[in-house]
Amino acid sequence: MVASRAAEPCQEPTNVLGFGMLRQRRIEELLRGKLSPSHLEIHNESHNHSVRPGSETHFKVVVVSEAFRGLNRIARHRLTHTVLESELSSGLHALTSSMFTSDEWSASPTVLASPECESKAKRPVVPS
Repeated sequence: MVASRAAEPCQEPTNVLGFGMLRQRRIEELLRGKLSPSHLEIHNESHNHSVRPGSETHFKVVVVSEAFRGLNRIARHRLTHTVLESELSSGLHALTSSMFTSDEWSASPTVLASPECESKAKRPVVPS
């Protein structure tokens, strides 16, 4: 008789420190579901700030979507913030957004690097 094994639980993606990336996954699902991007990058930049290891509080997103066609930069930011409202109201502290139409992205597929966090050098993280 062959012994049966319990099904293995699904593994959540992890960051370089091995912590779960639940917020990053939710951000991806929200942006894909509402904006149907042809290109999407989501970068957890929390490790660059004065937060505990494994935090998911600071993100940078690059979104290429036709949903931005005809919208100015402010309207694009408002749309993105509306899509991510649930995350912004539940612990997402900072969001850097770069939003393009496919024509704009094809013409210049570059995004500026994020600046260094000034407070990280001044204030050490207190372990929990």
